[in-house]
Amino acid sequence: MMVCIFGASGTEIDKSYIEQTELLAETLASRGHSLMFGGGKNGLMGAAARGFTKCNGHITGVIPTFFKEAGVVYDKCDEYVWTENMRDRKKYMEDNSDAFIITPGGTGTYEEFFEVLTLKQLARLSKPIVIFNTNGYYDKLIALIKENVKDGFVREQTPELFKVTDSIEETVHLVENDSYDINKIKFYG
Repeated sequence: MMVCIFGASGTEIDKSYIEQTELLAETLASRGHSLMFGGGKNGLMGAAARGFTKCNGHITGVIPTFFKEAGVVYDKCDEYVWTENMRDRKKYMEDNSDAFIITPGGTGTYEEFFEVLTLKQLARLSKPIVIFNTNGYYDKLIALIKENVKDGFVREQTPELFKVTDSIEETVHLVENDSYDINKIKFYG
């Protein structure tokens, strides 16, 4: 499978997040999966790439051209896909990945998560979405989504469209065995 990993690109991240993401990536690569990611060398993006590199996994970096000169690109990708902008980058990853893992991150990672979640909610994407909830990073976001469901702002089935775990083994299992029936989605009512 081509697994897309979204995550932080920052350099000021606690080592526990980096270690867990790197171990997750090593596990995925050792099981024969390939990585598609935003192409960065730092943060959890870099950790995912290093994990795949350690296990000789195939890596595709999808990078907007304006990052070429910024010195932030992971230099051991097997393949580089250069896009004009961030929107094209996300579209390429959405179209060419078989599953999505959301590791801790900031606004860009939130945007990527909500984009694939919205597409799945609209039955435009039927691929697994797994939140790798290291150190309970996404607990408040999950609580907010559930509160939004209770208040009627988010559809009742939305929390069923993604899975949440802090376990590497369960994350890999969920990516490989997602069985959500996309036909259960109701657009209205």
